[in-house]
Amino acid sequence: MTDTSLNLDHGRPVAPTVGVLRPLGIQDVRIRGGFWGDRQELNHQAMIEHCEYWIERAGWVANFDAAREGRLPEARTGREFADSDVYKLLEAMAWEIGRTGDEAMDARFRAIVDRIAPVQEADGYLNTHFGRPGQAPRYTDLEWGHELYCYGHLIQAAIARGRTTGPDEFVEIARRAADHVCEAFGPDGIPGVCGHPEIEVALAELARYTGEAKYLEQARLFLERRGRRTLADIEFGRQYFQDDTPLRETEVMAGHAVRALYLAAGGVDVAVETGDSDLFGALQTQVANTTARRTYVTGGMGAHHEGESFGLDFELPPDRAYSETCAGVGSVMVNFRLLLATGESRYADAIERTLYNVVAGSPGVEGTSFFYTNTLYQRVPGATPAADAQSPRASSSLRAPWFDVSCCPTNVARTFSSMGAYVATTSADGLQLHQFVTGSIGGDVGDGHVTVSVETAYPDDGAVTVTVTETVDAEWELAVRVPGWAHEGATLVVDGEERAVVPGTARVRRRFAVGDTVQLRLDVSPRLTFADPRVDAVRGAQRWRRDRSCSAPSRSTSPKGRTSRDCASISATPRAFVAAGR
Repeated sequence: MTDTSLNLDHGRPVAPTVGVLRPLGIQDVRIRGGFWGDRQELNHQAMIEHCEYWIERAGWVANFDAAREGRLPEARTGREFADSDVYKLLEAMAWEIGRTGDEAMDARFRAIVDRIAPVQEADGYLNTHFGRPGQAPRYTDLEWGHELYCYGHLIQAAIARGRTTGPDEFVEIARRAADHVCEAFGPDGIPGVCGHPEIEVALAELARYTGEAKYLEQARLFLERRGRRTLADIEFGRQYFQDDTPLRETEVMAGHAVRALYLAAGGVDVAVETGDSDLFGALQTQVANTTARRTYVTGGMGAHHEGESFGLDFELPPDRAYSETCAGVGSVMVNFRLLLATGESRYADAIERTLYNVVAGSPGVEGTSFFYTNTLYQRVPGATPAADAQSPRASSSLRAPWFDVSCCPTNVARTFSSMGAYVATTSADGLQLHQFVTGSIGGDVGDGHVTVSVETAYPDDGAVTVTVTETVDAEWELAVRVPGWAHEGATLVVDGEERAVVPGTARVRRRFAVGDTVQLRLDVSPRLTFADPRVDAVRGAQRWRRDRSCSAPSRSTSPKGRTSRDCASISATPRAFVAAGR
């Protein structure tokens, strides 16, 4: 079914043409068992099918049937952006088909596409909520309509399909939609932007996939328009849309957290591809400031339920944290792009923390219920939601099977399907291991190909053993990330000799032979992480330590897998909320 001999970019969600590191794809990194292997299997066996069931039951795929049969607007169900969750489901399926070769899933994928295809209009427009008799005209509600947002997820799903299975009808649907966007919103078209960023990151990646510069230019144009107050003012202010200040002048993320993170991801893509060092530097500053001052110890982002937004600096209430699961996915997207561009391990640290504590914590053990928000603790016991009913967004105090706004389950599914792509990278003369999984990793180094196997029980155990299984007849460098939280007890064992290593990157350069091993050993004993004293919600909760630095980690006898403090810090272990995902 899948012709892996095709040039498919090896199933890469992100494939920049320049950068310090080169991404690997889901065919290059095969996760087997362990923490992430178990979750990929759960996704394959339960989560994707669960999302299919609910999207069908809620009527969101049926909206396309109703459009084809002329039954809109009366027959339409769901919010204005319901189309996007169908596309995110298709993206999850595309990566999973590419990862596993599941022919039954491929048949279901094609069946959904067959229901979408007839709805696309001759000029490429595709949406079930606008443009028909009885519906609002196209692009008359850029603030809330989400038309361009839906295109963004359509395009990303099509790229996943193209990079795993090859060009097909679905890829062509997305290209026609992208061509329509360039025509409708180009220099001589509608001078606006979408209230929810997403089209920017999708168009930039489509330019990489197709080699057509017009898509990158349209993404750049949208980014330059943002912050010029083209969207209407609302009760949350234009900051909600990131339309109050130009992206390159923004120093810290504000407004709706998911919107801000998707916008930043698109900004990094455009900056990298156009060589815009000023924009890239501004985005690095944004991310650094937001991580240091507006991010929870879990990696969660978004302190306000009202507006799903960031708070002010150090405004991080633990019991009222919003920390939307989608914001966690957005954080991974941004930090991975910065990692590829710079090679700096701090971005892989941020990915690790967010993957374990937010993304992996969202689904339940059975893969059929999810957190929308990820508070650090609850004051009262939660109420179990009904297993056969949709829950209003974020209102459930425990995991719910589905939501009226279902962006989070489908976002988790597409992230788990493509998880292998975030594990490792290559460069001209080496291979870099960023996330610790059991499995095999292969990539081109110099003029040849190298492969390693990885064995680890991380995060339950701190030993990560890398064994060379294929090598080249030349020196190359194996680099392993030493997490930023590992200030004590981290060592690297090479040829039986153990040496201490510090947070950052441990490097071994040599002419490797098959069977050579490098082992990273981390001390994963439970430990306390204390809040910055400027976090007002927990100020005064640690007076017994008044003479000690709040940021210094110390040992703890807390039960494994639980946080000892609800606080903000940039030195948390990945174990903090692992229990929430089990």
